[in-house]
Amino acid sequence: MVTPSAIRRTRDTAGRGRAAVLGGAGAAAAALATAACHIGPAATWLPGLRRVISPALDGRGDPGHVALTFDDGPDPRTTPHFLRELDRLGARATFFVLGSQLERHPELGRHIVEGGHELAVHGWLHEKFWRPRPLADRRDLARTIAAVERTWGRRPRWYRPPYGVLTATRLRAARTLGLQPVLWTAWGRDWTSQADAESVLRELDRRLCGGATVLLHDTDRSSVPGAWHSALDALPRLVMRCRADGLRVGTLAEHGVRGGRSGAASTS
Repeated sequence: MVTPSAIRRTRDTAGRGRAAVLGGAGAAAAALATAACHIGPAATWLPGLRRVISPALDGRGDPGHVALTFDDGPDPRTTPHFLRELDRLGARATFFVLGSQLERHPELGRHIVEGGHELAVHGWLHEKFWRPRPLADRRDLARTIAAVERTWGRRPRWYRPPYGVLTATRLRAARTLGLQPVLWTAWGRDWTSQADAESVLRELDRRLCGGATVLLHDTDRSSVPGAWHSALDALPRLVMRCRADGLRVGTLAEHGVRGGRSGAASTS
């Protein structure tokens, strides 16, 4: 025989089950929303989206100028080759350095700035983190800023995250520390095993124009061994092409990036 108390217990159990299901669904939805907010700015990795919502993050500047930038160094095996070629060409560039590398090779960092080039922040290590890590992101950027200041005697202005993955916590850390995020307008895909000077120039030509920021790499530490040769071999023709089109080639500091220091605001 089913008693009233048994019926009540069954209803209570069912109610608790529904509440647990709803509570679990709510927690999952909240976690999903948090994750979406965190990785949302990373969508600016897509060039088409970036060009529309944040020209500053796309590296758009003075239409009569092209900003030349290099990532992942300094590397004593490879960076000096780029410095010699830039000096021969009479061109200046911005080097987005890894703090760990700069700490190991401060003399190479000084050589970069003595050549009239600019140092910028790429991070402490070449890592790609999708999960929120606000304290770690701020610490890593602060350590790299300090390494640049010790080497250059100046505070860096620009920040480009490894792989161009700009999460919410990285963006917040950069803003808090006074850095302006800048990705790129044109890249050479110079990190692949198939890359050579011709392929690098073809890739760059797809987006290269007045006001563009060019991304190349002065090392193969985070790419296929030997890939740096493709960027180095393409460099003279890249600079000459720009100059033939009446474009100056130089650093981000000379580029007049649109949007000023808050140019990444539209990515939040």
